[in-house]
Parts: sequence; C-alpha cells; structure tokens
Amino acid sequence: MEAATTPKRTLDGEKAQRIVDAMRATVGERGATGATFDVVAREAGVSRGLLHYYFGTKERLLAEVVRRDCDLRMERLSAGSAGASSPEELLGSMAAALREMMDESPEFLAILLELHTLGRTNPEVAAELRELHRRVRGHLGGILAEARDAGVITLAADPEVVAEVLFSLADGLGMRMLAEPERDFEPSLAAALTAAAALVR
Repeated sequence: MEAATTPKRTLDGEKAQRIVDAMRATVGERGATGATFDVVAREAGVSRGLLHYYFGTKERLLAEVVRRDCDLRMERLSAGSAGASSPEELLGSMAAALREMMDESPEFLAILLELHTLGRTNPEVAAELRELHRRVRGHLGGILAEARDAGVITLAADPEVVAEVLFSLADGLGMRMLAEPERDFEPSLAAALTAAAALVR
C-alpha cells in the first residue's frame, strides 16, 4: 500500500501553499473523488510527480490541507479570545471565528468530512485525524483553562471536555451552513451560544 511505504517529505514555501490551496479548491468544487493528482497539479501549476514525491498519496495531501487549516483556526481562536473579560466575550469570539471560517474557507469542513469518511477504512488517515483532534482540543482546552485560572470564566467540566463539546457544536453547525448556504443561521448560532453558556459561564 503506497500510504504505508512512501515517506512523507516536508514541502515549505510558495509551491507548498499553491498545492494545498489547489487541493482545497478542487475538493470544494469536485469532491475528494474528483480531486485527482492530475487535476490538483494542473490547478497548482506544478508537476504531478511533485505531488507524489512530497505527499505520496491523495489522502496525505488531504490531511495536510486540514492540518494547515487547523493551525490557522487555532491561531484565530487565540487571537480572538485574547483579552476576553467575560464568558460572553469569549464565546462571542468563537462564534466570530466560525463565521469567518465559513465566509473565507468553507471547503475546510467539506475536506474534514471527506477525511472522516476515508478514515473509516484507512488507518493512516484515522491516525492523522486523531492527532488533529487531539491538537485542536488541547489548544482550545488551554485557552479555556487560562481564562478559568484568570477568573474570567467558570467551566462545567474539564477544559478539554468542554473544548470537545464546543468544537462539536461549531463543526455540526458549520456542516449545516455548508449544506444550506442561502439560509440564515444566526438564530441557530444564537441558540448554540445559549447551549455553550451552560458549559462556559
């Protein structure tokens, strides 16, 4: 199996970003099945061989897209929550981060859903997903713990447990926003904040 035998190599710089952006855009337009290396290489303006050399498989490239988007998501969570002085401000910054993600890169959730499907039968993808979930859960858990220790919020459970539930709310709502882009989701988002306030108060 290629995923098990091809070593992953680090690709930095402008070409790497072009490849990742091309994969994200192609999955958004065609789905994972239609995002072949031929199509992605053409979109990125690089050779098909370069994608194979650095990523080995399409699944690894998909995981890299999600990894980079998760890093951006965590940066925005940190920036948005910095200086929050109340539970409402903290949760409001998280809601703003969800809106921003859905406006700027809704393909992230589409790719994440594709990876979850692939992970059912691909152990390597499943391992990548576990690590990604661990990282984002730990990151948000750290933000929550810091706010709790500063006396800004009270948590109804362990910080990482609360983080898991908050991400579940955001990702579940985001999936619905992705499926019905013309619908007004502000009432649903307000209800999600009410539910989150039972955990972060």
